[in-house]
Amino acid sequence: VDTTPTNHPNTTNHHPNTKTTPMASLANVEHRNQEATCYVGNLDPTCTESLLLELFSQIGRVLSVHMPKDKLTSSHNGYGFIEFIDVADAEYAIQIMSMAKMHGRMLRVSKSSLDKKTTSSTLDVGANLFLGNLDPEDVNEKLLY
Repeated sequence: VDTTPTNHPNTTNHHPNTKTTPMASLANVEHRNQEATCYVGNLDPTCTESLLLELFSQIGRVLSVHMPKDKLTSSHNGYGFIEFIDVADAEYAIQIMSMAKMHGRMLRVSKSSLDKKTTSSTLDVGANLFLGNLDPEDVNEKLLY
C-alpha cells in the first residue's frame, strides 16, 4: 500500500523536534494534545516507533510517537499513539490510514482520548461480540468496522 498522500496541503517531512518516548508517564500523556493525537492499533510485534514515525510523517508534521511497552517483556502492546502538531493532520491520518495494511495487518487508526465519553457514532456497552465462520471472500475487517 502506497501511503503517500497526493493532495494534502500539510505534507512535509517530520518536525525537527519530533521525539519518540521510551516510556511515557500518565503525566506526559495528560499533557499531550488529545485532539491532535491518533491511536494506532493492531500493530505487528516487529513494528517500531521509528517505523511509525516514518510512516505518519508522510501524512503530516509529527510531534511525538509513543508505543506503550509491557514491563516484563519490554515489547510493545500492539498499539501506539501519534501526536501531530496540527489537529487537521491527525484527522487526515485517521481518514488515510484506517484499514491500511502494514506487515500484513489492517491498522486501526482513531482519535485518542483519555476520557472514554461516548460519541454519536460509538457506544461502548462493555461487551464483546464474537462472530465465527465468516466467509473470508465476502467479509473483511473494513466491513466489520
